[in-house]
Amino acid sequence: MPACCVGGIALWGDKLLLIRRANPPGQGYWSIPGGHVEPGETWQEAVEREVLEETGLRATCGRFVGWVERSAGDNRYLIADFMVEVFAPETAAAADDAADLTFADVEDMKLLELAPGLLSFLNEHGVLAS
Repeated sequence: MPACCVGGIALWGDKLLLIRRANPPGQGYWSIPGGHVEPGETWQEAVEREVLEETGLRATCGRFVGWVERSAGDNRYLIADFMVEVFAPETAAAADDAADLTFADVEDMKLLELAPGLLSFLNEHGVLAS
């Protein structure tokens, strides 16, 4: 059975909040903040907690964007991605499972080693401006 996970999609103007994963799965890849849903948490609580842990930013969960299923070795993950509003984005700092942090526009993202499938997911769900 896949592990239940969340991802938080935070925009600051035309830039997307990205973290570089410090640990497996996805170590070294740039991705949106996120992680496992803890026992007793709602999906929304989990995404707000993960954004805070990985970026130091308070967030409010917004609309559900879509599901992603990923595998890493023998592990499977079912990920619910949500739009999030972050407060004081200029104070963001990488923490917890994040080795680094940036706000990137579409052109910047082309230069980063993004998590496999991230850019296509964001485009397919209309998250990024053309």
